[in-house]
Order: sequence, then C-alpha cells, then structure tokens
Amino acid sequence: MIRAPGLLLLLLATTLPAWPQDAPFHPKPGAKVCIATVSNTSARAAMLDRLTERLSKNLRDDKIDATAMDSSTTMDHKLHPTRENGEEAKGKECDYMLLTQIVDPKKHPFDPQSPQISIGGRAPSIDASDPLGGSSGPVYRDNLQISFALFSIDRIKPVVETVILAQPSGSVSDNLLPAMDRESNRIGTN
Repeated sequence: MIRAPGLLLLLLATTLPAWPQDAPFHPKPGAKVCIATVSNTSARAAMLDRLTERLSKNLRDDKIDATAMDSSTTMDHKLHPTRENGEEAKGKECDYMLLTQIVDPKKHPFDPQSPQISIGGRAPSIDASDPLGGSSGPVYRDNLQISFALFSIDRIKPVVETVILAQPSGSVSDNLLPAMDRESNRIGTN
C-alpha cells in the first residue's frame, strides 16, 4: 500500500523553493512612514528629538516619504502602537509607523539577547569628547539596545521588529546617532 499523502508532502517539500524567513522588508514605493518620537527606558541621557529627526532625515535620503510625529513610542517593554500614535499616523495619512526605544539590557536580563562577541571584556571608551576618557583613564560603558518595530497602519503585528546594539559615547549631543543610522539603513535600503 502506497502512502500518497506522505509521499505528496515529501515531494512538495523538496520541490517548493525555500522562502527566506528573515528577508528584509522595505516599505512599498510611494508609501509614507510616520516616525514616533524615540522613547528612552534606559538611565542614559539621550536627545530624543534629535534622534527622531535623524531617523526621518535618513529615510528621506533613502527616497522614503518619512515624517516625524509628535506622539512618542510606548514606554512598555514590548513595542506596540498606542492610541495616540495610531490617530496621529492616520491623520497624517501614513501607511506605516516606526517605533523606536532605547533599552538597557540589564533591566530585562531574562529576555533573549542578541549575540555579542567580547574578547577580553568590555572595550574602553577612547572617545576624545568623553569627559572622563583619556586623562583619567579609560571609561567602560555598557551597550544599550535600540529596539524598533515597523507597523503597517492596518495591522497590529509588526512587519519588521529588530534589536540592534549601540555603545553610547560620552557626548550627549552625538549619543546614539550611529544607531539611528543603522536603524534607518535596515528599514530603507532596497
């Protein structure tokens, strides 16, 4: 006796192309992305308006119609749109909403962590603008996580949800700007 259903499944599994599970998602051409103000749940100081504007500018440079919103990203650990975000994004006729949060991984020690390679411990800050670096010796800083999620306006589940690591500098004015560049690159690169 031939087991046709089992054979059929085996045949389908070997002939169908493998769909990439982690294929990068990019907003549809002509789509508008609203960017909620970055939230900060860490103890590190950050210029949130400047970080939000950096994201918006980078996405516009990537030819994406991006605009900053007045409403902030949720302070909840799990990123999700708030009522205020949703109403503002709909009012601005956006197709997507980008939420970004600065997180201290030490506050959530049981969450899955992105793999880090550390040879010989944490690297000291050698930032010349660091007020404590150089003359008084090296300064060791813990990494922060930048959690971000891109939501389609008509869905609750994000189309992109990622965490990147960022090592803050000693200068608050430049704090985390490179992380915003990496985030916008992840959303905007085709």
